[in-house]
Amino acid sequence: MPSRIRLDLSTHNPDLQDGLQARIHDPLWMLGRQWQFGEFNGADAGSPAAAQVIVDTAAVTRYQPGPRSGPHPARPYAAAALALETLVEAEPVTGDSRPNWRLAAESGRHLLRLLETARLGPTRAQWLASSYVLAAPTAEQVKQIDAASLSFIRVLAGRTVDGLRFAARLRVLQAANTLNDVFRESPFDQVTEVDRPKLLATLTAWLTWLDGLFQQGAAPSAWIPERMEYALSVSAKTTSSEVVLTAPEYLDGRLDWFSFTTSSGNSLGATESRTSLTEAFLPAPVSFRGMPSARLWEFEDGAVNFASVQAAPQDLARLLLVKFALEYSNDWFLLPLELPVGTVSQVRALVVTNTFGERFLISHTTEVDGPTSPWRMFNLTNDTLKLFFLPPVLGPLLESQPVEDVSLLRDEMANVAWAVERVVESAAGRPLDRHEAYQETLAAQPAPPAAGSEGDPLIYRLGTTVPDYWIPLLPVKDGNALRLKRGVLPAFGEGGIQGVHRPKGRLLEPDRELLLFEEEVPREGARVTRTYQYARWIDGSTHLWIGRRKRPDRGEGSSGLQFDVVGKRDKLA
Repeated sequence: MPSRIRLDLSTHNPDLQDGLQARIHDPLWMLGRQWQFGEFNGADAGSPAAAQVIVDTAAVTRYQPGPRSGPHPARPYAAAALALETLVEAEPVTGDSRPNWRLAAESGRHLLRLLETARLGPTRAQWLASSYVLAAPTAEQVKQIDAASLSFIRVLAGRTVDGLRFAARLRVLQAANTLNDVFRESPFDQVTEVDRPKLLATLTAWLTWLDGLFQQGAAPSAWIPERMEYALSVSAKTTSSEVVLTAPEYLDGRLDWFSFTTSSGNSLGATESRTSLTEAFLPAPVSFRGMPSARLWEFEDGAVNFASVQAAPQDLARLLLVKFALEYSNDWFLLPLELPVGTVSQVRALVVTNTFGERFLISHTTEVDGPTSPWRMFNLTNDTLKLFFLPPVLGPLLESQPVEDVSLLRDEMANVAWAVERVVESAAGRPLDRHEAYQETLAAQPAPPAAGSEGDPLIYRLGTTVPDYWIPLLPVKDGNALRLKRGVLPAFGEGGIQGVHRPKGRLLEPDRELLLFEEEVPREGARVTRTYQYARWIDGSTHLWIGRRKRPDRGEGSSGLQFDVVGKRDKLA
């Protein structure tokens, strides 16, 4: 019987480098490789040659701060005048109840410069003799002001005008339409009749400058102290109904379409502002730098190597990017369509004409794949109208260092949560490091008594002290839920308790009770900041405001708080 012969393929190079190089040996081999890669497969389909789209747009005309079911009423909103982030985040700066000595001094000095340039109004000596002079802080205020701010205030007190106090007086007269009454008061009672119109014009221009220096929010605010985040809703009137879009958890300083969900419930009273747009354009294939070539025998850009993208199985974003670039990128076409900012759009029809002259009506993905279509890009949650929301949001902006920085953390050793004021805004309007200020306070105190000998008795303390910028968050029952209530710690001094430590910043709401939801202080902690924001809007106007941010922190912390401590004097000092 003839023996059977088995032929096996073998290679001396296991990395298949020769095969991947696709070297050209002869024309027949080249044709075989093209057939292997499917380049001879044909399809009776044409490429898009023209397209026409019909879109209905409705402008966002109403804005409601706070939760959707909250008590705050909605008010008109014009997206062309102000970005949504600026509207939501802006808070009072010049009209705040807390004194801002630096802003008061700088605005007063600017007023004096304007009057001296125009050669109008009272002299500097008359200003300093009036009730609008920048006064020195009271004895009670001195206790609350840090050393650096106190030095700044004492230098300027009595030497310049308190611009914020004078501006408040002008606003009262302006609201009552009695601005001329300012000439009955000192230091304007000596101004002649000839100079009064020019002086009023200068004062009005200065007040306009001061009011426009900051973008200041109007009450009520969208900030929710119990959540340490913003909440807002906007609405637009479409052809079928009013669409209410809600951003229930705005905390990172950036808004976009995915921040909103469609909301049901009461109407916000949006007014009708609709337009219908019909556009015809040429579809363009999607392209990007380093895009793989659709043909086998075409040189590609060697600067981009998709094979070097390191993606773990759970890195879905990277895997999707590589899969799109390598397999599906040449199947997509770009149809440019310009839409007004701050509108809700609905595509009524999209007709595509291919190279064979055939016309196709492109349906929505939910009509092709059903309501559970996997394609959800740009789709709003709970949206049954198939809308596209182009929110009036900012692009790049400038952000200052935090003027207030609070860490919310858990202390497992003391079994309590803390709000740590790392930075607050000082009386001079500058960031104040609470840790450094606390260390300066300790250094200014008398030295502790010397350590006793070995035979001295032990000392018992009910509890140790913690820095004054650590504010406890105590668990309390609120119905069936658990909240974290801002508490106080006693301030010890000579002779016993001298008071309590209270927050000095604005984030912890020192003027009202604060009940945080327990989930807002997670295991990894949370960091809340206040910073100045500066950005330019689409009309070219610039805006400066104070906004708040919340992001994860660095985990748990330890305050060093202990109860029922017994030890030597030097150990407990």
